[in-house]
Amino acid sequence: MTELPLRTWNDLVIPAPGAYHLDTEHMRLGFNATHMMISAVRGEFRTGRASVVVGEDPLESTATASLDSASIDTDNAERDGHLRSGDFLDADAHPTIDFRSTGISWPTVKPDPMLSWARLRRHDPDRAVLPTVRTAPRFRLFGDLTIRGTTLPVMLDVEYGGARRDVYGRDIFGFSASTQINREDFGLLWNVVLEAGGVLVAKTVRLELAGEFIRSDGITTRG
Repeated sequence: MTELPLRTWNDLVIPAPGAYHLDTEHMRLGFNATHMMISAVRGEFRTGRASVVVGEDPLESTATASLDSASIDTDNAERDGHLRSGDFLDADAHPTIDFRSTGISWPTVKPDPMLSWARLRRHDPDRAVLPTVRTAPRFRLFGDLTIRGTTLPVMLDVEYGGARRDVYGRDIFGFSASTQINREDFGLLWNVVLEAGGVLVAKTVRLELAGEFIRSDGITTRG
């Protein structure tokens, strides 16, 4: 049996070093924002691309992504046209939304709060070192996000889904990530003040990304 090109790091199975690309058949490049101060409008970008270069040291890995502004889809043609216009993304002048990573932070191991509580209940002063557990496989990805020509630093909370070889013999790994931005910081200023108070479209937008990355050798993608 061929040995899988995987390795173990911090008790996790991770991909071998190399270049990986987002599988456009298994991805979500989405967002949500509050409408009328009461309900969430969800949408996604139908086309985009992303790549990760996994380093020998996983914390030295890098990631880039580019979403096609005109591919925005909220299942409402009139609203989508408005979002592509100069009031929002100005897709004709700024055809892509881009991200480039600048660093990765992995959480440290921390004491189990239940074990800490138990120790205090037993009044055990001699137990100086507590058993520890690792949190879920999550980390922080730092980078620069460019929307409508404005570039600002962001931090994404990322959950690592694991690595394996799929049924087609391809080496893959999965992830999900999210962050919140203030759209006005990127020049998306359009809004309407409501008579009852508040605004039509929230300033805060939550970006939600998820998918599978495939080792780039011999891989073709669409989008």
